[in-house]
Amino acid sequence: MKLRLILIGRDKNEPLIQIADDYARRINRYASFEVVEIKETPLKPQSNVAQVRSDEAKKLRKILKPAEHIIALDERGKSVSSVQLAEHLDQWSSHGPSSVAFVIGGPSGLDRDFLAQAHARWQLSQMTLPHRLARVILTEQLYRAFTILRNEPYHK
Repeated sequence: MKLRLILIGRDKNEPLIQIADDYARRINRYASFEVVEIKETPLKPQSNVAQVRSDEAKKLRKILKPAEHIIALDERGKSVSSVQLAEHLDQWSSHGPSSVAFVIGGPSGLDRDFLAQAHARWQLSQMTLPHRLARVILTEQLYRAFTILRNEPYHK
């Protein structure tokens, strides 16, 4: 199984990148994991937010693979526990899809049409998180889910 984390925006916060990269290395012990950063469309005071989201959605669609299972991360999405995430990973590794993309939007969020086309919409929190923090939380939770599946001591 291949997992990808696709983010709108490039993170420049070195300590948070180091934390997320540490979890990414750990995840790669269990599955192929890749982080893809897409340049965000600049949001200016005169910008049309819907147009910015639409432009970013076009960039996302170019990167996503045709058979990829898309999980859009959004504060209005479904809440998923660590154990439920582990169950999803187990199911995906056993019965497909072979590739899953977790998508985190930029400062203006994800496009409505993109959200509607995603296979699922999950939340990491009911609170709005900056994408750099969402990156750390998601990579940690993916690692935690793999340790749960293998009954390893990390999650206890």
